[in-house]
Amino acid sequence: MTDFQVWAAAQQQRIEEALSQMLPQPTVAPQRLHQAMRYVVLGGGKRVRPLLAYAAGELAGADPQRVDAVAAAVELIHAYSLTHDDLPCMDDDSLRRGKPTCHVEYDEATALLVGDGLQALAFQALAGKPLADDCAIQLEMVGLLATASGSRGMVGGQAIDGESVGKALSQPELEFMHIHKTGALIRASVQLGALCGQTLDSAEMERLLHFAKCIGLAFQVVDDILDAESTTATLGKTAGKDAEANKPTYVTILGANQARAFAAELHQDAMHALEPFGDRAGRLRQIADFIVKRQF
Repeated sequence: MTDFQVWAAAQQQRIEEALSQMLPQPTVAPQRLHQAMRYVVLGGGKRVRPLLAYAAGELAGADPQRVDAVAAAVELIHAYSLTHDDLPCMDDDSLRRGKPTCHVEYDEATALLVGDGLQALAFQALAGKPLADDCAIQLEMVGLLATASGSRGMVGGQAIDGESVGKALSQPELEFMHIHKTGALIRASVQLGALCGQTLDSAEMERLLHFAKCIGLAFQVVDDILDAESTTATLGKTAGKDAEANKPTYVTILGANQARAFAAELHQDAMHALEPFGDRAGRLRQIADFIVKRQF
């Protein structure tokens, strides 16, 4: 295993334990809801958003125990979004992370409530204990996650995605959608991790946010390529779903080769943003490499 794989595996185990402790135990009433919440969160996923939070926390010299809370919060929001995204009224998917989606394993009402419960738990994680030396910074963190998750962030991007089915979007329009749908929570992961540590000046934070913006878009470009070219067994979710639903993607707009070139361009731009940080940004660089180079 490479140094990055060893580090990533350790962080993935760390966030798994943090999430397991934070989620209500399956024996606590209402048991079925709590069982379903644990079903969708634990034991799967790449944990890219928590990894970004931990890496940004390392850059800022943060206490890892503080970062545990923000890493869990962003992953809980992500898991809630996937649970709702898979519902019949949305993408109507039956497979997620290699197992039946929540509404298939349980039922639609439970899946809806699971998402609601996970969203609330995410904000409980941010408010439950001191995460910054200045309480004003912690209040800012709560606001950042709310914005990234809501109508001006992830939920807004999802709404645009639903309205775009069957439409021929331009590349800027597609980027606007994914800056919200996928990118907002990725940017929040980096920013929240950094805010757990030593204060960065405005120029440093702008560089981190530019890195996160680029890598968030690259994440989506690669997802579109993998959706078009990989198998269901490889992805752990239904392959070809975007094409079947007639959704605009970077592959349909640019073609696979140009989409790869765009992902490489975004990767280079992200690396450039990190240059002033030197070795402090080593883990962020490795995560960017993983995001852009995974499986193609």
